[in-house]
Amino acid sequence: MAGNINLEIITPEKIVVSEEAQIVMAPGSLGEFGVLIGHTPFFTTLKVGIIKYKDTKGEERFVFVNGGFAEALPDRVTVLAESAERRRDIDVERAKSALKRAQERLEKAGASEGIDFMRLRAALERAMQRIKLAETRK
Repeated sequence: MAGNINLEIITPEKIVVSEEAQIVMAPGSLGEFGVLIGHTPFFTTLKVGIIKYKDTKGEERFVFVNGGFAEALPDRVTVLAESAERRRDIDVERAKSALKRAQERLEKAGASEGIDFMRLRAALERAMQRIKLAETRK
């Protein structure tokens, strides 16, 4: 089937992406999924990761998402994310600082009680994904 789908990636603060795409690939909580025009409708949760899509010119685009939800319909994909950033908007130094802080807390965690390991793991994952995306070729 030829044609494009409308992709919207929305956070509580702003609309990060609102454009047409040839294909959308996203990090579903049960695995990565892809959506083309005419896809069967579904709704899923997202894990921290990278949404990849091809714009109408065939150029690959990338957006970091910090979890959320995705709804696929035959003509559109809507993502509601806790936070999201296009690759060009990622502050690499900030992400590296966050990674360093999380690693330091993890090292100290062995001796401490009351550490929220789930939260610490999430911080590590967010920082690593943002750095990975920002440092890949553009």
